[in-house]
Amino acid sequence: MSKNSRLVYSTESGRIDAPSQSLAPPDSDGIVRIQRSSKGRGGKSVSVITGLGLGKGELKTLAKALKQVCGVGGSVKDWDIEIQGDMRDKLKTELEKRGYTVKLAGG
Repeated sequence: MSKNSRLVYSTESGRIDAPSQSLAPPDSDGIVRIQRSSKGRGGKSVSVITGLGLGKGELKTLAKALKQVCGVGGSVKDWDIEIQGDMRDKLKTELEKRGYTVKLAGG
């Protein structure tokens, strides 16, 4: 078997789960960044919030609250929160109310 192959199923043990990511959030510089992205989404844009430095449970709770404020859907992916649509201004206002230092990043 090649070093670069990804085994996803074995007849001996069944489905093989991908190695899980680190359980600790990545280090943050204390600044939350919000950027608009549409790569890989068929031209639809999302607002991506990075640098929160929260655990998975806290991220999901915050994402739920932000989705309700904006009235749209979204998800948590790889320590980032993705909110559907270009909601950067609403998100910046809400996060600043919650005590975060926020910067709008990208275009």
